[in-house]
Amino acid sequence: MKLYIKPGACPLASHIALYEAGADFEVEVVDTETGLTASGADFRAINPKGYVPALRLEDGAVLTEGAAVLQLIADRYPAAGLAPAPGSFERARLHEALNWISAELHKSFSPLFRASSTEAEKSAARGTVAKNFDRIEAQLADGRTWIVGNRFSVADASLFVVANWANFTEIDLSRWPHLAGLVERVAARPAVQKAMKAEGLIP
Repeated sequence: MKLYIKPGACPLASHIALYEAGADFEVEVVDTETGLTASGADFRAINPKGYVPALRLEDGAVLTEGAAVLQLIADRYPAAGLAPAPGSFERARLHEALNWISAELHKSFSPLFRASSTEAEKSAARGTVAKNFDRIEAQLADGRTWIVGNRFSVADASLFVVANWANFTEIDLSRWPHLAGLVERVAARPAVQKAMKAEGLIP
């Protein structure tokens, strides 16, 4: 398998999941501005959408969209326990969490990374992110350790990556102590440290 990434972006969650699963895989960085991979390939020939992640499987098939890639990894490596059992209510909760993180939380950060955004647009985006963090904080306030069920899942990897963007967008994550605690727990996992080092995010 080969995972196409942009360091520090949302594919970091899939990178983490692959390490958690003990998978045999390669990683290739994509320059989303030029549309070229590190080896000089046209990324749009791999993923016509032009954005990461993309996961090329052993048979050459390519899967895109972070939530789908994460669920595939969890299903391919069931012994890693990265998702609740298919067909269970908790599995539906996992889908719910992944879809919300992708459709709402991730998108709320977009103006903060867009060079053309005005200060007013960035301020509004921080307000939207804060409201989304409020929702997560309320969910975590029941004392749970992880987002779904009673063990780490690909939803936690996804939430970790997006919530951690607060540290680069002038948002003080300490305002949400339960969320900050989850981010710290995920960050301490060996697979997470390995993925972040591989992407050059930590020494």
